[in-house]
Amino acid sequence: MSELDAPIRRMFDATNRGDNEGFLAAFAEDATLDDWGRTFTGRDAIAGWNARENIGVNSHLEATGLERDGDEIRVGVAVTGDGYNGGGSMTFTLDGDRIATMVIRG
Repeated sequence: MSELDAPIRRMFDATNRGDNEGFLAAFAEDATLDDWGRTFTGRDAIAGWNARENIGVNSHLEATGLERDGDEIRVGVAVTGDGYNGGGSMTFTLDGDRIATMVIRG
């Protein structure tokens, strides 16, 4: 989706091409990723999540919708790969040109 904010688009693109460094570069140093209540704070923790549950299992992300509510950006997603396959949502807040928070839900 062309209307995705640049940091979110970079994260999606990096995931889809299997670019670990590009994926992590989309996040602020102290970013938080919440995957259904499991919280990962900082790039090192997010890198571990990525290796186990995102690029590490060949995930492919497709944006299916976009909603904005104040500082929150909710992106509907379709996920395929060797891990989770199905729909859901990712809600983001940004810190300049980086992702500050990413919350994954169904």
